[in-house]
Amino acid sequence: MVLIVLVDRDGYNDNHDGRVDLIDSIYYATVTLTTTGYGDITPVTPAARLVNAFIVTPLRIAFLVVLVGTTLQVLAAEGRRVMRDTRWRKRMKDHTVVIGYGTKGRSAVQTLISNGVKRETIVVIDPRATAVGDAGNDQIAAFHGDATNRTVLRRAEVMTAREVLVTTDRDDSAVLVTLAVRQLNPDAHVVVAVREEDNVPILRQSGADAVVTSSEAVGRLLGLSAVSPNLGEVMEDLLTYGEGLEVAERPVLGREVGKPPSAVPDRVVSVVRDGRVHRYYDSSVSVLAAGDKLIVVRPAKETPWAERPGTDEQDE
Repeated sequence: MVLIVLVDRDGYNDNHDGRVDLIDSIYYATVTLTTTGYGDITPVTPAARLVNAFIVTPLRIAFLVVLVGTTLQVLAAEGRRVMRDTRWRKRMKDHTVVIGYGTKGRSAVQTLISNGVKRETIVVIDPRATAVGDAGNDQIAAFHGDATNRTVLRRAEVMTAREVLVTTDRDDSAVLVTLAVRQLNPDAHVVVAVREEDNVPILRQSGADAVVTSSEAVGRLLGLSAVSPNLGEVMEDLLTYGEGLEVAERPVLGREVGKPPSAVPDRVVSVVRDGRVHRYYDSSVSVLAAGDKLIVVRPAKETPWAERPGTDEQDE
């Protein structure tokens, strides 16, 4: 439109100085397309008026259509997002929040899903847009932001979460996140991964229920592999999901009550009674009781919570 007015500038009159130059053309195009129309620059020749009637007016209408259409599209998209968030928040309860979707976070999420946790009950928080995109590709709900910010934690409904897994890259960030999570949800089960063993007491004082030292675990695995390659292979097998052996937790079946752990078809490692973990050789759990849970080692091809083949008798 600026070019149209500039080329036909002799057909326009400026009330100020009578001339229309490039700046006047820009000004006229701006006030005309936005329907402001001060009237200080007007078409005076028949040709200029015809151009305004059949070219400039359709341009003005097109501009308004684009402006209004874009505004409505943005408002509609925002409205749909708000409605989706509202529906999501209403059904999101007793879910799992994973803070950090790096190598550790992905592995933790995969383990949760492989052990029966539904994808729609997992929420990821990560400050990296690429990680949030990866979580979306894995069909996991994800929020982009810093988890030390309580506003971000509230968006992920940490207040109603059942479990929170903190897998940040820095130990100091893990401490701040744990404090923020514990303040918003005193009842959630919080598991934190740290690099240095010296930071474990700090994390426990901050409210972590369980702390996993990643660097020490890797170092121990390396040491075991150096001392005994076979032992290192077995430990790696236990830590690798879907291959060889798996460690799983299951409840004691009715027919197993009153029997020693050695009589269970699975290889029992520990017995959980009244929230405490007892080794299988502990005399206090020499006889299994109703309500106990077993930490067992079993083949990876079997569903961890399913009964072993050949033990399909009815529970008592």
